[in-house]
Amino acid sequence: MNTSAKKILQITSLAVFFLLILTYAFFRSQDLISGVKIKNVNIDGLPAQSGTKVVSNVIKVTGNAKNAINLAINAREISIDKSGNFNETIALLSGYNIMNIIAKDKFGYVDEKNYKLMYGEL
Repeated sequence: MNTSAKKILQITSLAVFFLLILTYAFFRSQDLISGVKIKNVNIDGLPAQSGTKVVSNVIKVTGNAKNAINLAINAREISIDKSGNFNETIALLSGYNIMNIIAKDKFGYVDEKNYKLMYGEL
């Protein structure tokens, strides 16, 4: 092999190496780029939707707050596991209720979801 072919091989190898490093760095920082996300919120096992009528004044709320370090439902802080899963029981008043979920990540970004729930005869 002559010297120009060796140099081309070395430059190509370095370029591929740095491209792999950049790709790895991008995928590892994807959580930082995307921020905190509240998702898969369920009320008594069914997907949460605004305007839902519930039959019980005590409901079980579950879901996931990806990348969150702090989660509050109706201004009350609740615990989450390492994956961001949460599970909480909430008491509703008769009539119209608003369930407010706020998640914060370690960089101060916030995601907020509000659900309007109705309990009882309206």
